Amino acid sequence: MLKRFSIIITAAIIWQFSSDLTLAQSKNPLQADKFPPSPLEITTPDPLLPNLRDKQPLSLLEKLKLQAALDELNQEAVVKLQAGDKEAAFEIWNRELRLRRYLGAVAEVQALSRVGEIAWNRSDRQQLYYITQRLQAIQKQAQPKKAKTQASVDLELLRALGAAYQKVRSPQPAIELYNQILAEVRQQKDTIAEIDTLQTLGNLNLSWFNYPQAATNYEELLSFATSRGERQDELTYLQQLAYIYQQAKQPQKSIDVLSKLKEIYSQNDNQIQVPNLQLAIAANYETLAKENPALLPEAFKNYQTAYVTAWGLQQYARAAEALQKLIPLYRSQGQINEALETSKILLETEARAANYYGMMQAYDQMGQLYLENKDYPQALTAFKDGLELAKQLQHQEAYFTQQVEKASQASL
Repeated sequence: MLKRFSIIITAAIIWQFSSDLTLAQSKNPLQADKFPPSPLEITTPDPLLPNLRDKQPLSLLEKLKLQAALDELNQEAVVKLQAGDKEAAFEIWNRELRLRRYLGAVAEVQALSRVGEIAWNRSDRQQLYYITQRLQAIQKQAQPKKAKTQASVDLELLRALGAAYQKVRSPQPAIELYNQILAEVRQQKDTIAEIDTLQTLGNLNLSWFNYPQAATNYEELLSFATSRGERQDELTYLQQLAYIYQQAKQPQKSIDVLSKLKEIYSQNDNQIQVPNLQLAIAANYETLAKENPALLPEAFKNYQTAYVTAWGLQQYARAAEALQKLIPLYRSQGQINEALETSKILLETEARAANYYGMMQAYDQMGQLYLENKDYPQALTAFKDGLELAKQLQHQEAYFTQQVEKASQASL
């Protein structure tokens, strides 16, 4: 089950490494020297703009006419890009973006977001730099003035900025914005908006591999889901937390979350997931036992329970996995006979799973354990059985031949 959780993060990993394309995070004052001045800051009058006396804002009619013209520019740029003329396309888009600011900050940010995503998809570092530079300027203007004791926050604009930063693959400023939004919606006691913002933050923090903060976000979401009796959401957040704690190497927290998941599946009579969870719990106890040996019995118990549960569900591959974990654990405690008996059970389990490679490895394990017990005839038999399978599979024949010779000589 935990392996399935890794799918959640795959896209985020790609995002993180590919985000090197963007220069949004650059604080180097010399960075601007790498590119010409931004075309988004050109102030030459544009024929699409009406004559604005005394910098008066556009009327509603003028805004509607400008919006229609800018939509046409966007379509023109799309056609240019599809024809393979990227330079001409971005020249048109930059003109559109310069003029979008006359329609208001939100409209401009949404356009920057749209074009920014295209720039990122085209690996255009220069265009990304211009767009993120403009987003940062808008963000700075959007912050309430400190002199005002109760300055209002434009949540619509902040959300648009957060979404735009995500489009240009700049998670860190997006996280800062959504944290600001979170504080505001909490002050407004808007629970729905708070949950939505926490979900966005959780995903963003995961994309940035910020596991402690992602855990905080999902713990809060879990609390909401539990208090509201939303069982499916509770299950989803527990799965996310299980993945996060696994990645963050926090075995005790992993055990707590996995135990809750196991309880939920058991209550729902959905046993199919339980062996996976028991295996994961056992592995975490095994990790903890390295620092606290008193916890080792818990690892044994959970591996054994995982085997029994999986066998009962006819999940023989999963049952074999539990046994494969138990054998080295027994050996580490000097319990060779127990390891040997478990190897015999493993052989039967691999046979039920029709895993011939697994059977071959089980024979090898048995042979090695018999050698350790100085039971050379039994070791020879195990290695010969392993060699027969190796010949059928055309795999590791030389190795098993060598082991047969070794056991034969030892028995003399």
